[in-house]
Amino acid sequence: MSQKLKELEKKIGYTFQDLEILKQAMMHSSYINEKHLPKYKCNERLEFLGDAVLELVSSEFLFYEDQTRPEGELTKARASMVCEPALAFCAREIDLGQYLLLGKGEDATGGRKRESVTSDAMEALIGAIYIDGGFANAKEFIKRFILNDLENKKLFFDSKTILQEIVQAHFKEEISYRMIGEEGPDHDKSFHAAVLIGEKEYGTGTGRTKKAAEQEAAYQSILRLHKENIK
Repeated sequence: MSQKLKELEKKIGYTFQDLEILKQAMMHSSYINEKHLPKYKCNERLEFLGDAVLELVSSEFLFYEDQTRPEGELTKARASMVCEPALAFCAREIDLGQYLLLGKGEDATGGRKRESVTSDAMEALIGAIYIDGGFANAKEFIKRFILNDLENKKLFFDSKTILQEIVQAHFKEEISYRMIGEEGPDHDKSFHAAVLIGEKEYGTGTGRTKKAAEQEAAYQSILRLHKENIK
């Protein structure tokens, strides 16, 4: 496991003084239960701390990014940046799931890809960096892996709304979503969706839920339309 943790350190660009803190951040409650370890040994306490650090850093970022934006809009923007799907998206970019310590049951049922698990692990990792290296290092990690490329992330998370607006502005036809396939056992399914404008297919997507597949399909459709200079 220490070799895997060293690999994760390299990926995130931060070296822990105490590798046990990183190990705890990767320790899911299912692993603790299976190994009959004390409950407090899992990553939930670090997740609690990381959530608070993330909220502060993202709030500061938004506060200075646009100094005319009202409080209500700041709150809404922050919520979208640190919600479960957003953090899971960031976790996928560093393949965080492969470093988790999971119980056999959780692992067998797709826990390494489950958004609730990986988003919590992302917050626990922030908490671990904060404990091990202080606020500056935690802030640097958040800026590099969560507050990066926000325009593209916004395009992804708001893809269905943005696509609807583009279609209404530039097309006479209606937009529709069609499920084109699914695979895998019930506990670990993948769904495939397509976006159609009128009768023409513009993008396809795959996800662990039908909604996620539609979101990916909408995102791919937007990218295609942008290439055609339709925005």
